[in-house]
Amino acid sequence: MEHPYGPGINHIEFWVKDLEQSVAFYSKLFPMIGWYELNKTSFSCGRHEIYFKEMPVAFHDSLGVRHICFHAVSREVVEQVGEWLQSIKADIIRGPVEMPQYDASYYTIDFRDPNGFVLEVAYAPNTKL
Repeated sequence: MEHPYGPGINHIEFWVKDLEQSVAFYSKLFPMIGWYELNKTSFSCGRHEIYFKEMPVAFHDSLGVRHICFHAVSREVVEQVGEWLQSIKADIIRGPVEMPQYDASYYTIDFRDPNGFVLEVAYAPNTKL
């Protein structure tokens, strides 16, 4: 029997300090970039899943991923995310901005979620994966 998915990431688990706050943030961000809700604490793009789990303070010092970059299907999606982040006074690190040092078409915004995780939403149509 052939497996429906190729090699790649099955899921990513985020440990968060406030589950309700995190789910509220991501339930607004994810639909803008083409992800959908699987259940109250899990989201998918059809190939990968991200879910959230509230953890006690003792676990907040775990080392982890530097940042996660999500694909945007257009520059307009990056703009929409930027406008939404500005409207909620999110911690925007940079952008929306063109990054020609990566690729002539690379357009991105980097920001922090309510837990301080660094996220990026980038339109990069010429980037080969």
